[in-house]
Amino acid sequence: MKAQRGNFRVFFLLGFLACAGLLAYALYTQFYGGLLPCPLCIFQRVAFAALGLVFLLGALHGPSGKGVRRGYGVLAGLVSVIGIAIAGNHVRLQNLPPDEVPACGPGLDYMLEAMPISGVVRKVMTGSGECANVDWAFLGLSMPAWSLVWFVLLGAWALYAGFRRS
Repeated sequence: MKAQRGNFRVFFLLGFLACAGLLAYALYTQFYGGLLPCPLCIFQRVAFAALGLVFLLGALHGPSGKGVRRGYGVLAGLVSVIGIAIAGNHVRLQNLPPDEVPACGPGLDYMLEAMPISGVVRKVMTGSGECANVDWAFLGLSMPAWSLVWFVLLGAWALYAGFRRS
């Protein structure tokens, strides 16, 4: 039982480190690379932070019970699904034909001041023109596409860690 608990902690600690590294790189590109995040990018960062928090809590707790480990795996999987939805929407916007790209909207700061949170989420998820820009690419994939890949990988990692047999 102790080996299973230790392995779970290592798996979740690695998940946390991956999320922290991804967020650190996003901040690096913002402050040193000059890439300002659009509202959907900010939502993806929040999803990575929430996923990292679930991974960190699971690693610190290191539960010995199978049910609790599975609970952490499912919770991290659900947060990953939210991230997949946000990043998938962002990738969809980036692949729209130019005539179908929505107009640029107000900044996230203004929306948070002027609208209720439900309205902000609805407005951001419908997207705007600045979210359709591809300012960065690696191996032919934009940053939101890489975020989508990472959300899928980290969600699968969490489910594997939570449900694997000893």
